[in-house]
This record gives sequence, C-alpha cells and structure tokens, in this order.
Amino acid sequence: MNTDQLTGSGGKVVYALCTLILAFIVLPLAIVVALSISEASFAVFPPKGFTFGWFQSVLGNGEFRHAFMTSVALALAATASAILMGLPAAYALSRWKVPFASMIESLLLSPMMLPVLITGVALLQFFSTMQMYDSAVNLFIGHLMITLPYMVRTVSASLKQVNRSLEDAALTLGASPARVFLFVTLPQVVPGVAAGALFAFMISFDDFPISMWLADSATVPLPIYLHHSMSKVFDPSISAMSTLMIVTGVVAVLALERMVGLRKAMGV
Repeated sequence: MNTDQLTGSGGKVVYALCTLILAFIVLPLAIVVALSISEASFAVFPPKGFTFGWFQSVLGNGEFRHAFMTSVALALAATASAILMGLPAAYALSRWKVPFASMIESLLLSPMMLPVLITGVALLQFFSTMQMYDSAVNLFIGHLMITLPYMVRTVSASLKQVNRSLEDAALTLGASPARVFLFVTLPQVVPGVAAGALFAFMISFDDFPISMWLADSATVPLPIYLHHSMSKVFDPSISAMSTLMIVTGVVAVLALERMVGLRKAMGV
C-alpha cells in the first residue's frame, strides 16, 4: 500500500469520525426543533403531525417577548462594551511595555478559568455589599465580565498575525500612530474583533449561571424565563422557545460570515 492510499484511508477515517462527532452535537438540537413543530400537546419524539402553532403561542406571549428582548439587549450591550474595552486592552498588552503586563492579562482572562457559577455568587455578594440593587446594571456588569476575556483573547491572537512591516512603512511615510492604527492595523484585526464579538454575544445571550444570581422579577433574561417555564410544564412551547434561541445563534453566525467571512474571522 503506497503513501497516497494510506493518506486516503486515513482521510476517510477522519471524515467519518468528524461526521459522528458532528451528529452527536447536532442531533439533540434537531430533536428540539422537531418537538417544536409537533401537534401533540406534550413533548414526544418522534413528533406527531406538523404545526407552527407553538411558535404563534410563544410569540404571542408578552412575558416571552420581554425576556427575549432583555437577552438581546443585554447581549448587544455586553458585546459592544467588550469591543470598546477589549480592543484597546489587547493592543496595549501586545504592543506597549505595560508594567505587570502578564499579571494584567491573567486578570483579564481569569473569568474564563473560574467556574461561572462561583463568579455569579461572588458578584451577588459584591453587589449586595456595595448596595447595588439595580438588576439591569448588575447583569450588564456580570455579562461584560464573562465576555471581555474572549474579546481580549481573539484580538490578541489577531494582533500577532498583523504584518508589522506595513505599520513601519506607514510610520516612515509620515503617518501618525493613530492613523496607522485606524487605517493599517485595525483593518487587519477586524476578523478577530468579529470572532470575539460572536463569542461575546452568544455567551451573554445563552448565559444562565450569572443571570440566575443577578436577575430579578423585573429583569428576566430568556434562559431564566425558559428555566422557570420548564419547572411549571414541559410541552412543545418550551421546544419552540429553545428553537428561537438556536435560530438567533445561527443568524449571528451567518451575519458574521456575511460581514467578514467565518473562516477569516476564525483565523482559518
């Protein structure tokens, strides 16, 4: 057996393994989507019949719409703030001689290493001690804390791939450091910013542990509302809510692909 045959056989094994892993990940989501269009009044698989009635019921629910918009607004605010804070932080740590840079970077990335549930408890205790009782503000701070590390990480990785010779050429030709950053460096790190924004949005939108500790009756993100609904009754409307969350994630990925290209954003 020659090298090409071995490579071909190995490639088939890898593709088969990747297909099995993908099926393992996607099939549970497909089951949720299937349950959301079932005519049965209770969750049963395989689904019985076909209807969009559960989606109409969910979309007509004012509490669901409020929870959905709360999660979207919270995720957008956390993502925008993560960009505004994470981009300059990553640039400073990568390009400037910042004192204790490694310590600062570890501090910024620490929420990725700590259990999110413990982070939520710590934030609840901190806000209680500081007498900060505005749930919306507390949720925003908590979501920003867990999304900022992803922005810093992806932008830092993009900055390492920037062509420094272009920056040096622009400086040599008389461009100011600010113009070099805006017109030479920033366009090269846009894919990293987009990837970080995608991670930040999805992590915030789907977050349960932080929201569980910081939400109140007036500010209820969608994952908390979904959890409360499941504790009352489990029917296809729960699957419809989950399907809308899945669709939101897919739309976010497609939007990223449309704007900058998914492979480029992920550095592939």
